[in-house]
Amino acid sequence: MHIKINNSVDAFAEEIQNCSGINVYNCYQCGKCSAGCTVSSFIEESPTRLIRLIQLGQKEAVYKSKTPYVCATCVTCTSRCPMEIDVAKLMETIRISAKKEGIEPPVKEVPAFAKAFLAPIKWGGKSFELGMMIGYKLKTITPFTDVELSPVMLKNNKLPFFPGKVKNTERIKNIFERAGYFEPREKKKHEH
Repeated sequence: MHIKINNSVDAFAEEIQNCSGINVYNCYQCGKCSAGCTVSSFIEESPTRLIRLIQLGQKEAVYKSKTPYVCATCVTCTSRCPMEIDVAKLMETIRISAKKEGIEPPVKEVPAFAKAFLAPIKWGGKSFELGMMIGYKLKTITPFTDVELSPVMLKNNKLPFFPGKVKNTERIKNIFERAGYFEPREKKKHEH
């Protein structure tokens, strides 16, 4: 990888700082975040390397990395950082920034899982694991993987057949709309 250093290098780091409040230049690359990463065997760029790429203004490389999408947000990295950098929040900021720029996640299962998980919450205000699992499996075209777990989960009442619902679903839907998830509902004629 060839890196051209110029005045625009700081632009990406500033963009990330404006969104997250995190100054990536405080990282001195000690590697403690990467050493404690619980998903390190599943990622290509360590958290330390990803921060270095941000410091070097390598926006495209950061957005192409699977690391922010595989991150479990366990915050082990954050708790280990001697400079108190919230690395888990940084990963979330990268995901949000990429989405705002219309960049598709390099891990295709991520949007499928997010939609399958959030859809029942938007409509009823509560998670619905059975519906989420069915939605995810259909979206990823893997309907029969893990099917052997279903009888055990059903027997132990871990998968209710019907979703729960909160009293004021309109508030939940409004939260989702303000957050930019899903498409906004059409306004009713009496709403202005």
